[in-house]
Amino acid sequence: NKEVTIEGICTHTCKHGATKMFLMGSDDTKTIRVEAGPLGSFDTRCVNAIVTVAGTLKEQRVDEAYLQNWESRLKGCDSEKKARGETANTPEARIADFRAKIAERKTATGKDYLSFYYLEASSYEIQE
Repeated sequence: NKEVTIEGICTHTCKHGATKMFLMGSDDTKTIRVEAGPLGSFDTRCVNAIVTVAGTLKEQRVDEAYLQNWESRLKGCDSEKKARGETANTPEARIADFRAKIAERKTATGKDYLSFYYLEASSYEIQE
């Protein structure tokens, strides 16, 4: 819930109204989801441009309850999958992959969830 400003190359805006975009840092292993939140949507001209975004850093926790809810919906977004470093292709395989990662983390740290961070934008600017 900290206010931050970040800059990166926009690699994607979601097809469903551009309410999400994904910014890449120094390489494609450093990607973060940015949600439009109160802004409504992003300009699709962001794609392949350097974008500066101010907003609130948020944590999304993936735990067993989250996975059970997902199983009931069985949806996904390829860019979000990439941002999280997921390698599985089907929703069922993705859920199984998360369960394995949660089990590993619980063994290593005692935490039975995974944390993913995203930014809820309050403003953004496409760099020229």
